[in-house]
Amino acid sequence: MFQSFDTTSSPAFGPARVESLRSRFDELGIDGFLVPRADEFQGEYVPASAERLAWLTGFTGSAGVALIMRRQAVVFVDGRYTTQLAQQVDAGTFTPGDLVGEPPHKWLSAHAPVGFRLGIDPWLHSGAEVARLTTALAAKGGSLVFVEANPVDALWSDRPAQPMGAVVVQQESHAGKSAAEKIREIAEGVAAKGAAGVLISDPSSVAWIFNIRGADVPHTPHPLARAIITAAGKAELFIDAGKVAGEAADHLDALCTRHAPAELTGRLAALATDGAKVLVDADTTSVALSKAIESVGGVVVEAMDPARLPRAVKNAVELRGSAEAHVQDGVAMVRFLHWLDAQAPGSVSEISAVKELEACRARVGESLQNPLKDISFDTISGAGEHGAIMHYRVTTETNRTLQPGELFLIDSGAQYVNGTTDITRTVAIGSVPEEQKRFFTLVLKGMIAISVARFPKGTRGCDLDPLARIALWKAGADFAHGTGHGVGSYLSVHEGPQRIARLSTQEFLPGMILSNEPGYYRPGSFGIRIENLVYVTDLAMIEGGDLPMMAFETLTWCPLDRRLILKDLLTAEELAWVDAYHATVFKKLSPLISEPDVQAWLERATQPL
Repeated sequence: MFQSFDTTSSPAFGPARVESLRSRFDELGIDGFLVPRADEFQGEYVPASAERLAWLTGFTGSAGVALIMRRQAVVFVDGRYTTQLAQQVDAGTFTPGDLVGEPPHKWLSAHAPVGFRLGIDPWLHSGAEVARLTTALAAKGGSLVFVEANPVDALWSDRPAQPMGAVVVQQESHAGKSAAEKIREIAEGVAAKGAAGVLISDPSSVAWIFNIRGADVPHTPHPLARAIITAAGKAELFIDAGKVAGEAADHLDALCTRHAPAELTGRLAALATDGAKVLVDADTTSVALSKAIESVGGVVVEAMDPARLPRAVKNAVELRGSAEAHVQDGVAMVRFLHWLDAQAPGSVSEISAVKELEACRARVGESLQNPLKDISFDTISGAGEHGAIMHYRVTTETNRTLQPGELFLIDSGAQYVNGTTDITRTVAIGSVPEEQKRFFTLVLKGMIAISVARFPKGTRGCDLDPLARIALWKAGADFAHGTGHGVGSYLSVHEGPQRIARLSTQEFLPGMILSNEPGYYRPGSFGIRIENLVYVTDLAMIEGGDLPMMAFETLTWCPLDRRLILKDLLTAEELAWVDAYHATVFKKLSPLISEPDVQAWLERATQPL
């Protein structure tokens, strides 16, 4: 349930496996094959049975794709994983690629030979991605080949079994809205678009619509399932019957008809006969399903998943639950940081820190009668140079101790039935150099800038992203990840469409929860990230202003390391924000802390600057 520290791939990955894959090219009629870090549900977190990229290459990050060709192999990752990629894959076999600047379709446009035939598993690629690949290959006189059976699976002799996590009901007291009402509203939207039905392919949307949760993938409590909702309001759920029993079965049987997953293509074909229109989100739906609709003469109409925005815009019950979960999580973080401060430098390892933090969350959950269900992602526990690896995942092989004179970055989160948390704190182990304090303070300035921002209706993530970077830019520095991502309500810790990032064009709406997490990373030396979760509040007039403005309200309550803050680099407004934040941290958390030593630590940690 919680974090494992062993590597996720066998020591035999690399050259031998790549050559075995290449040996299948002739019989498949291809010149190359794409191996994405994806399953047939297109989610960020995948079951062990879908970790094909890790099995083949050794790279264990959460985003990437390998392009295996006859004489070359490229692994594309984004800026979070460039250092990790270099450490995990065989440099003699794999060339690094840029997943953002030159993703596979752009790489093929520039480098593929004339007539190149690229094989893909159509269950592992979305319709939008297939369209980009098809265009790129057509310009080269090449073609895309849908491979019926994934050749990696044929080579993977010890592939884990498919997950069978039990489904539970997410009660309306936490969801804030009945599943029947959600289904009715989606059906009305389908009818308004003149379609026969909509295919819901994102398991998080399925979980949100039907007010259920599951346990099929690490750390994200959704069941691997799909659904069809018709314009007439009929709902069909495609899920393995072994996952549903008792209360969950009664709940679902009152809402929908349940089918085995294998029946989905047939039910889509029945819906799509006589040229009927079916709404499909091209970004989240496997192209294999779109082809199933088109094969019987149905019309695929590309449209955003109708649950995506409604689940991003939290209702009052969800926001209240998240606020309560964050106070609870703040208590656990304080207990952890107190424990860490009490340990002798050099006596704590990255793994022992992760275990202690999980134990703190479990103990607090038990005492407050709101159990820790899971962590929301594998904890990033990076000491010294490991902190510079943005999504570092400690293993038994890489585990090291926290040494005096260095920074320790710990990025973690929890899943509670009333909310999902995500928090990063960077702390000093002993006395650290002034240069590291300077960059910590510059990162803090960016975090504060987002926290205090006021913005009009229509503001997008790309509009606010520079606020988090300007202090670093003035110092000739930056960070290679977005400033913030959306967060679900006891669902995925990474949720769209809301983000704070250079390329984010989704406007902010009241109720959206986002992370606020600027950072700075010096490879081989240290890393810094400070993260709070915030949510968008309603429009309000500012005295003397012309337009109503939205703002962010903070959800995360945990002390910042005052030892790392250089007060002279902060403005009066920034100093006031830190002091006010710490005062609120103490006010919210101290009533829930009974241990005198922890209470005294919290009081010291939240003193005014």
